[in-house]
Amino acid sequence: MGGHHLTLGRLSDFLTGETLDDTLDERDRQQLATFLVEQKGYQKSDILPRQRILVSAGACRAHIPLDFTIHLSSIIGMIIKYGPGSIVTRRRSTLSLSRICAPYQVPIVVVTNGKSAEILDGESGNILSEGLETIPSRRQLEKTLSAATMTKIDEKRFEMESRILYAFEVDGACPCDDTICRLQGDP
Repeated sequence: MGGHHLTLGRLSDFLTGETLDDTLDERDRQQLATFLVEQKGYQKSDILPRQRILVSAGACRAHIPLDFTIHLSSIIGMIIKYGPGSIVTRRRSTLSLSRICAPYQVPIVVVTNGKSAEILDGESGNILSEGLETIPSRRQLEKTLSAATMTKIDEKRFEMESRILYAFEVDGACPCDDTICRLQGDP
């Protein structure tokens, strides 16, 4: 048993076939991946699971997990951040994540606990819809991307968003959270 998750055994990742620890959180992530492919029309190759994002606040740095990055035509069109419990507490940090995981504003941001979801407009941060069933399908995301401005994230904004993300996801993390990788030394 590592970190603060009860490990129930091992399971096979739906997207990659990789063997992972079987935890309740991982079961929810696997259900989300299956839902995206079987109900929302995404190809497994459209979805990058478990991306590690480097965040910094001054000389403090860490890698944090991004559960799902959805790519269409080499463009990140949507990110999905999973966390158990209340999703409203993850809204701001996930918006920050959408502003540092690519050199442009990711258009669609999803915050979910596996039971419910908030779908946010990446640019404004406004809630577009609520509920897992309202996560955009592949076709809907293609339409969104065709009209998206893909606003470039400037260096100052990137730094601010990285600091916000660091405060929420690293400084605010449980000391036994083994999904966060704190780095030593200067950036």
